Amino acid sequence: MIPDEKDVTKVLGTLSSLLSLDYEPVGRWFEAHHRRAHSLHSHSHHSLDSSSSESEEEAEEDQFDDEDESLLLRLDPKEWKKQDHYAVLGLSKLRYRASEDQIKRAYKLKVLTHHPDKRKARGKVVKDGEDDYFTCITKAYEILGNKQKRRSFDSVDPEFEDSIPSSTKENFFEVFGPAFDRNSRWSIKKRVPKLGDENTPFEDVNNFYSFWYEFESWREFSYLDEEEKELGENREERRWIEKQNKAARQKLKREEMVRLRQLVDNAYTCDPRISKFKEEEKERKNAVKRAKQEAARLRQEEEDKKRNEILEAERKKREKEEEIAKAQAMLAKKEKDAFKKQLKKERKTLRGFMKDLDYFAENDNDRITMMQNLDKLLELLTLPHLQELNESLSKDKANGKNSFMQKLKVVNDQIEEEKRQHLELTQQKSSGDHHSVGKSWSELEIQTLIKGVNLFPAGTQDRWEVIANFITQHVPGNNKNAKDVLSKAKELQKNDVKLREEVKKNAFSQYEQSHKAAKSGDMDKPSERLESVGEQQVRETGTNPAPWTADEQKLLEQALKSFPASEADRWDKIASVVSSRSKKDCMKRYKELCELVKAKKQAQTAVAAKNKKS
Repeated sequence: MIPDEKDVTKVLGTLSSLLSLDYEPVGRWFEAHHRRAHSLHSHSHHSLDSSSSESEEEAEEDQFDDEDESLLLRLDPKEWKKQDHYAVLGLSKLRYRASEDQIKRAYKLKVLTHHPDKRKARGKVVKDGEDDYFTCITKAYEILGNKQKRRSFDSVDPEFEDSIPSSTKENFFEVFGPAFDRNSRWSIKKRVPKLGDENTPFEDVNNFYSFWYEFESWREFSYLDEEEKELGENREERRWIEKQNKAARQKLKREEMVRLRQLVDNAYTCDPRISKFKEEEKERKNAVKRAKQEAARLRQEEEDKKRNEILEAERKKREKEEEIAKAQAMLAKKEKDAFKKQLKKERKTLRGFMKDLDYFAENDNDRITMMQNLDKLLELLTLPHLQELNESLSKDKANGKNSFMQKLKVVNDQIEEEKRQHLELTQQKSSGDHHSVGKSWSELEIQTLIKGVNLFPAGTQDRWEVIANFITQHVPGNNKNAKDVLSKAKELQKNDVKLREEVKKNAFSQYEQSHKAAKSGDMDKPSERLESVGEQQVRETGTNPAPWTADEQKLLEQALKSFPASEADRWDKIASVVSSRSKKDCMKRYKELCELVKAKKQAQTAVAAKNKKS
């Protein structure tokens, strides 16, 4: 279509940038084209299907072994497992590289030449049955024609070199390169990295050794089984044969992995690139370390510089402040000296005025009194008041005595006011100290206080608050605080012996009044048995109402330790140890001790909770 002049061109979009892609020519058609270009042939010179296949067959036949009938004649059909199957078929040059098609064609060539019928036709001697060497050719094809059996034979290929190069750094790449190439045939992964050369980068070298240290081999050793599983007469025998063969294969597999690991270890040890990389890595780390040390040094220098600047600024500021303080001190000293000088001058002037006026005295007694009053005024009057008094005396000496007496009266009033305030303050303190003493303490409260002091010794946290709480728990209506408890405890401590004995005596009297003991028998006659009062009470009434002594408490504690709860007739044995107490008394005392311990814990918990809230 030819565009018209009236047509308008309009841009609808833009094309993307061109891409450059690389293609690799492959395939049989490219191969034919390459062969023609290399041989300078035209398309009509050879056809793709006929001539190319014929040339390929001729090239492949050149790779077959030359016919060697003597090798076949030396074969023993009974020892077919020990023969080289590739050599039997004439593939010793190709071996594991031979394709399936090449194996088939090699077998056909052998059949055409060595089949018993062919040899009989040529007049050669042929053995009967499986004794003929043609059986070896058949067995070789059975092994190599089956993929699984061929892999088993390739795993134990007699032509494969299992040797490991020794640890040597000379000609490293020439020695270890072929060794890795030989063993790469066992890799399950097809892309096997190459050893490279001395110019190979570190990443490739690292990938190479990582691959070989994690090498996965398909090599297996079932071809070397000593007995065939199918030859077992029954299932049990076949299982036993399989078990033996499996153990032998695993052993050979472990030896194979050790061999490959030794190969990689020897190469890694002798590889000059590894040594170079390690040196470079060491140098890099040292450079990083030196850089860090240099940065730390510079940072430390900068910090020291800033710190020194701050110290210098502080020193200058301190010196300046000291200079200002020194100047102020000197100024204050001058002012103080001037004030003292002025005060001394005014006092001297006042003494001169009073001396000139004969102290306003008519006799010696008045003179002495006025001199004492003068000393008092000189000591207590301030500089302005002294100046005022001197000014009034200098202007009007006739009325000077009135001015003097007025100043004296003011000073005396001030002294009396100070004494009164001091007395009131002393009385307030005295009344505050004796405020708690004024609270009355009952006999039960004093007894509970003594128990609390003994139960919570010195060193207990918040001791006096704990004791006050203990008293509140055991004495209903108690209103004593920690300060009251402390004051009463100090009072008890002053009258320790007398007051405690009195409290104990009153407590025992109260106990006797509340628990009337049964009347004892005739006590006029002395008992024939020597026993204590407590033992007598236990014998007659079955209980001892007297308070527990320290010795009885120690015996009870020792008996509780000696006879555990699992002991049979425990309390009978404990009562026998504490002879002045009955079984009932011991059990009652034990319960009282348990309650005391429980009360102690509750008091401490209450005080701790109170402190936590506050």
